[in-house]
Amino acid sequence: MTPREREGYLAARVLDALLREDYGELGRWVTRDKEGVELLLASGRAVRLTPGSLYQDFTVSPGEPLTLGEVLATLGHLAAPEDAEGVRAFAEECRVALASLTLHDAHSGRVLAALRDDPPDSMIAREVVAAFVDHPVYPTARARAGLGAEELIAYAPEFGPRFGLRWAAVPRSRVRRQEGGGQPEWWPSFPAVGLPPELAATHELFPVHPLTAPALTGVNVLTEVNVAPLPFLTVRPTLSMRTVEVAPRLHLKLPLTTSTLGLRNRRSIKPDTLADGARAERLLREVLAAEPDLPVMLADEQTYAHAGHEYLGWMLRGFPEGEIVPVASLLAPSPRGGTVVAELAARHTGGDVAALLESYVRQLLRCNVTLFVRYGVALEAHQQNLSLVFGGHGPPRLLVKDNDGLLASPERLRQAGVTPPRFADTRMLTDDPHALADVFVTITLHLAAAAVVFGALPERRAVTLLRGALTEALDEHGEHPMARLLRARTLDAARLVGKSMVTAGTLVDKARTGARDVNKFYGTSGPNYLRRPRGGSKIGRSTTQAMVSERG
Repeated sequence: MTPREREGYLAARVLDALLREDYGELGRWVTRDKEGVELLLASGRAVRLTPGSLYQDFTVSPGEPLTLGEVLATLGHLAAPEDAEGVRAFAEECRVALASLTLHDAHSGRVLAALRDDPPDSMIAREVVAAFVDHPVYPTARARAGLGAEELIAYAPEFGPRFGLRWAAVPRSRVRRQEGGGQPEWWPSFPAVGLPPELAATHELFPVHPLTAPALTGVNVLTEVNVAPLPFLTVRPTLSMRTVEVAPRLHLKLPLTTSTLGLRNRRSIKPDTLADGARAERLLREVLAAEPDLPVMLADEQTYAHAGHEYLGWMLRGFPEGEIVPVASLLAPSPRGGTVVAELAARHTGGDVAALLESYVRQLLRCNVTLFVRYGVALEAHQQNLSLVFGGHGPPRLLVKDNDGLLASPERLRQAGVTPPRFADTRMLTDDPHALADVFVTITLHLAAAAVVFGALPERRAVTLLRGALTEALDEHGEHPMARLLRARTLDAARLVGKSMVTAGTLVDKARTGARDVNKFYGTSGPNYLRRPRGGSKIGRSTTQAMVSERG
């Protein structure tokens, strides 16, 4: 893209998101006449809108000239005085996101060429190309607060780097870990990272991301923490950036000092999060043991430790055998040409992309509907936390990781004979079926299913596939009250719920939104794409990467 095209692309995504969330009642500035639909900007200029795209009523028309300055001026005009700080922060996010997009465009060819040296089934290579695709909802997801060009090239996944891990000696009295857990055999010794061996009597070594290491030297409560001078172990960043590959089937999750997907989405790790994730995994293993027909696998996330500070924690994630393909990479470019999903279809379904996606979606919806109806569990398994596992006979299985964002009903679990976990984060438990349905719609349906299927198939085919798979999954449970509720919230609904991610993530303080969790803040809605196939066109880059809807 040219510089003007890049800015126009990002400006349209930002304006679409503001319209979807109806920030500052932006929808009041939409006009309709016989010439079409327009949105009036603060400058007085009208921007043409296109109706009928995925997830939203209207988006900026393709090719419409637009600058970030115009969009941000309109945002400033709409904003309440109490949001001034958030508006300034979001303007900076936009600037950083544009710089990051420019940097990525300059390096993407080099990165793809280098990835051709990886095996065709390399999971880490697919994590890298997944970072080429913009986030389906958040328009400025490329912005990582506080990181410049050199740091992005050295540590961000889309640049395909390798780097050495830093380490810190932490007083053993501070360390909390899983029961009976220890360190892997490959953990370094104190001399290997440049620290005196006698520290081993009183301290433990914690892996530290190089971007986090400087922050540890200035934290007063960590005066007994010694950051080692020498790196040990070369790693590669995954799509989440704070998780790195240490071996082909072993990842390591570490805190970062930056924020992504909004100023309030810090990439640090709170002390109880790792334990809650392990509890959630054990809950799912118990449920899946009672549902042997569900083709779901879980990553092993039971090995972790924390030292009571948001920058000192780690978790090892083990993966099963088989070819593992992150769902986030399906629409990404393959290093060998075309897209990852087309490459997989050529190998597994005779080149039929629709057949491969149908297999994926049917399993995805059957599994998540069963968890919802029988157990009152809604997974936060979006594209980044979900993978396909190929191997053996039959269709690929689903692989779920990073479960600390799931929502579960204690009442439904007890009725199913399962003891509810004692999560430290009580936000993970609710008996409100509509709260569970909100997660199902916004995560499973919007992100894990629709964003992928509509990005790869003609719209009519995508609608038919999704509606058929969801109908089949719900029909399996007949007139069960939870199935009836989910059917009403999806197949039969006039509109589908959406998230206000920009509003909650950056623009408006939690004291004003009232959001307990900025990642579960709703209040927007869009047309039900399951009900209205509108033709044979394919929903492309601008819509699968800018999920926009207007408040209902």
